[in-house]
Amino acid sequence: MSKPYVIARLEVGGQRFEVLVNPDLAFKAKEGKNVNLDELLVGDYVYKDARKGLKASPEAMQKVFGTTDVKKIALEIVRRGEIQLTAEQRRQLIESKKKQIINFIARNAIDPRTKAPIPPKRIEMAMEQARIGIDPFISVEKQAVQVIKAISRIIPIKIAKAIIQAKIPPKYSGRAYSQVMKLGEVKKTEWRTDGTLIVELEIPAGMQTEVINKLNSITRGEVEVKIVTVK
Repeated sequence: MSKPYVIARLEVGGQRFEVLVNPDLAFKAKEGKNVNLDELLVGDYVYKDARKGLKASPEAMQKVFGTTDVKKIALEIVRRGEIQLTAEQRRQLIESKKKQIINFIARNAIDPRTKAPIPPKRIEMAMEQARIGIDPFISVEKQAVQVIKAISRIIPIKIAKAIIQAKIPPKYSGRAYSQVMKLGEVKKTEWRTDGTLIVELEIPAGMQTEVINKLNSITRGEVEVKIVTVK
């Protein structure tokens, strides 16, 4: 099966340069993230018209980009130029970005009245009610801030952090230590003389249930957890 691709296009000084690229990686590159150039580029050519199969000349590439390295040129075209999408590709990418935004908000936001996480479905319904448009080219984090501001007129919501304290019995503390340290930002640790581990973690408030479930899984339900604060 051939790789999915889109055309990235850049026009400079009346000249057009096009490359075929992986759409997911192209959007990450456009957001400024590091990507594997071998996986970004689909094919080995820079075109002046990709649909007609007309290749750009090495002289033109050298003059505009200062190199004939196709991978470096592809990255510059993606970051500076436009990514051409079919209507179906655009629809799929918008839907994917929307889900990422909803999940990001659900993990990082709470209902300030109850301090409880907000279900993704409730966030999605509020977004639909607010008629929020999603841009596939703008990062999840940046759009999430805009979305939260818009839906705060419909549902009570705010970005928040929670600090939870976990008390892990001696028979699990040693082998569980490295796993627990990855669940959030460690604020405090205490080793009791009997081997009990007490740790305080700062986590996105919307992840309280997820983190508690992981702690229970690690300790087979024998962990003691309490919410220290949500702010």
